[in-house]
Amino acid sequence: MIHYDLKKIKAFIFDVDGVLSSNRIPLATDGDPMRTVNIKDGYALQLAVKKGFEVGIITGGYTEAVRIRYERLGIRHIYMRSSVKLRDYEKFLILTGLKDEEVMYCGDDVPDYEVMERVGLPVAPADAAPEIKHLAKYISARNGGDGVARDIIEQTLKVQGLWMTDGAFGW
Repeated sequence: MIHYDLKKIKAFIFDVDGVLSSNRIPLATDGDPMRTVNIKDGYALQLAVKKGFEVGIITGGYTEAVRIRYERLGIRHIYMRSSVKLRDYEKFLILTGLKDEEVMYCGDDVPDYEVMERVGLPVAPADAAPEIKHLAKYISARNGGDGVARDIIEQTLKVQGLWMTDGAFGW
C-alpha cells in the first residue's frame, strides 16, 4: 500500500529500462536493445490517459519501437535520449502546469535520482538500485517489466474512484 495522499496525483512518469521493461534486455544483431513490455502495464497506462492523467516517459534510451508503443497508448510526453532527466522533468512541469507534489515518478537507477528527489511520490520497482530504493516513498512488490506501472496506477485510480468505472472496459 502506498503511503502518500494519492488524491493529489495528477501525473505518472516512468523510466523505461528496468521499470516498464526488464533490466535484462536482449540485443538485436545491429546492437539495438530489444525491450519487452507488460500488457497489464499497457492497459493501466492507456486507462490513466483516458481518465485525464498526464502520463510521461523519460528514458536515456532510444529505439523507435519504444516511441511507437507508448504513443499508441496515448502518451504525449515522451522524452528519449534524456541525458539529464531532471531537465526533461522540468519541461514536463512547464508544459502541464503541474506541481511536484502532483507527480509520481518511477525509476530504478542512478539517472533517476534527481527527478525522484523532486517529485511528490517517488516510486521504485522491487529490483531497483539501493540508492533509488532509499529515496522511494513506495517500493512496489513488482520487479521492473513485471507490472510496476499497473501496481501504481491501479492503486491511485482506486483511491480516486476511477478504477472499474466508465471507459475501463476497453482499449
